[in-house]
Amino acid sequence: MKRIALSTLSLALLGAAGAAHAQSSVTLYGVLDDAFQYVHNANTDNKSFVGLVGGNMQGNRWGLKGTEDLGGGLKAIFQLENGFDPNSGKLNQGGREFGRQAYVGLTSDQYGTVTLGRQYDPVVDLVQPVTADNYWGSTFTTPGDVDNNDNSSRTNSAVKYTSPVFGGLQFEGMYAFGGVAGSISSGQTWSGAVSYATGPFSLAAGYIRMNNSNTAALRAGGFNATSDATFDSTINNQFITAKSIGIASVAGQYVIGPITAGIRYSNAQYKPDALSGFGATERYNVGAGFVNYQLTPAALLGLGYTFTHASGNGPSATYNQISLGGDYNLSKRTDVYAVGAYQRASGSGVTATVADYGYPSDSTAQEIFSVGIRHKF
Repeated sequence: MKRIALSTLSLALLGAAGAAHAQSSVTLYGVLDDAFQYVHNANTDNKSFVGLVGGNMQGNRWGLKGTEDLGGGLKAIFQLENGFDPNSGKLNQGGREFGRQAYVGLTSDQYGTVTLGRQYDPVVDLVQPVTADNYWGSTFTTPGDVDNNDNSSRTNSAVKYTSPVFGGLQFEGMYAFGGVAGSISSGQTWSGAVSYATGPFSLAAGYIRMNNSNTAALRAGGFNATSDATFDSTINNQFITAKSIGIASVAGQYVIGPITAGIRYSNAQYKPDALSGFGATERYNVGAGFVNYQLTPAALLGLGYTFTHASGNGPSATYNQISLGGDYNLSKRTDVYAVGAYQRASGSGVTATVADYGYPSDSTAQEIFSVGIRHKF
């Protein structure tokens, strides 16, 4: 990704506080990703959708991040990242100005990094990069993103520690304050993850717990917590009044020449209490695998399969999904891609048994296909 270092004058124009030093830098960066998309069974009348949809491989963004050398190996860091829809110009992440990330902190090569603000959790940081979502985005991830494999959730008011890398081993821990007077646990989030990489092998595991508000007034609107939660489809949105969401994830990948193969497993639990609109814990067990083939230095091909089983709150439901993708780099900053997926649902009960790839339908099957372009700066 090309980065543009801004001068001291640029810092002043951006309204940066404090003096700009020679050891300081600010980087402007971004991603623009847009595609022609076709979806079969895209609504409750099972009609097809054709149109432009952004953020298929990566979420659209622009951001600023910077460092200031404080001496002795210590640096101050910050990052502000905005998410937007390229086809309408509207802000994503609920209309937040910097809805993707907004944090400040200190970093040391010897002692690690502490950051404060709106951030990704440790599972996203360490586990997601060794899954298919890292290469192919939402087309290869869990139906409805019920386990946050596609980074649907970000966390407000978070304190996060990231360790240095010790012989290929790294760990992270995070805690987010719920901010409710007299109730520390209300709305809080906590998470931890660890990763290990050596040569062609990578392995990572982690857990995140998101607590809903424990007051009836704040719970009335659904999931009211420091984390954004993961209610992106009819597959899980009936559990939006859950007391808590707990997600455990583990993933690994291995590189053999031009081939990268990976597997992952997650268990997501949506737990109720007296304020919830459902009576029993809903569990999602997800198993997935992918194979990438680097056909040429510029061309990448991918195949993925995801199995999701929902159970606990009545009869079970199952989702089978197969995904295909191809990506071609026109340059270091620009690539074109074609990705598609077929999803089939079966089962009955409170859990939705219709396919839903972000387009609620009345069908047990849904297909999606996108042809797009991505530019990074």
